[in-house]
Amino acid sequence: MTHAIRIHKAGPASVLKWQETEVGKPKKGELLIRNTAVGLNFIDTYHRKGLYPISTPFTPGVEGAGIVEAVGRGVTKPKVGDRVAYCSDPPGSYAEQRIFPAERAIKIPNGISDEQAASMMLKGLTAAMLLKRIYKPAKGDTVLIHAAAGGVGLILCQWAKHLGATVIGTTGSRKKASLARANGCDHPIIYTEKDFVQQVQRLTKGEGVPVVYDGVGKNTYPGSLDCLRSRGMWITFGNASGPVPPVAPLTLLQKGSLFMTRPMLNHYIATTEELTSLARELFSVVRKGAVKIQVNQHYALKDAAKAHRDLEQRKTTGSTVLIP
Repeated sequence: MTHAIRIHKAGPASVLKWQETEVGKPKKGELLIRNTAVGLNFIDTYHRKGLYPISTPFTPGVEGAGIVEAVGRGVTKPKVGDRVAYCSDPPGSYAEQRIFPAERAIKIPNGISDEQAASMMLKGLTAAMLLKRIYKPAKGDTVLIHAAAGGVGLILCQWAKHLGATVIGTTGSRKKASLARANGCDHPIIYTEKDFVQQVQRLTKGEGVPVVYDGVGKNTYPGSLDCLRSRGMWITFGNASGPVPPVAPLTLLQKGSLFMTRPMLNHYIATTEELTSLARELFSVVRKGAVKIQVNQHYALKDAAKAHRDLEQRKTTGSTVLIP
């Protein structure tokens, strides 16, 4: 028997239960992975609360790293003993052991720890999708990144700076503003003290920015649109403060013929080739030191409920891992 966090009904953090479970043996095309570190992400809270419904009971979590303990029929790689990381469906990473599709697991390269891998796959590949597949900042661009001191935000700030952009970022406190600045954010804005739209317009001399990377959602809408220059792009990729209300197409016209996209990472890593290519770009910038992965919080996996509460109450910065 092994242990996992189980959810039997959608609800608050208290629905996360540490229970004994049966794992079984890997079938054709599958791996048995012993998790050594599990990533904590906002999408886990959406699954828990039912915003993104999943049939109950289920084990949450979409990101983790560990050791391959067994392989199913037809699997030639990864091999038993390999360190691997993953960040896609099906959920189930909040567990000591799990079954996972072999073609969706990425071998962890030397120089990257299990904890780094577990905390960088979902957030790092999300940042790679945003910066390398949706809107790649040109050298000299000024970009706006919301939640700049969060897990995705810190990676975005570093990577955008590496690409030659000037980075404006919003944070909720002076401590987080200092953290963002130390990670490539040229102009941190504390949104609890100053109006971020006014500050962006001031910093860009009224021109606005070509792109807004918005993982916050409800609380940054419609301000994000007001920060964009004509024909700018609003990328709304998360709901940390709640989902964005319906947006009328006419609103985009009135604010300057704006572009809006609501991407989902799984659609950008739908094939093994897409996943491998994006992961290769992420590992490259991390290994060369252009992007540093900061694991700022550790929790025992059995204490996942506390980790969820701290994440939702904005008590965390950077990445968080759960240790089985």
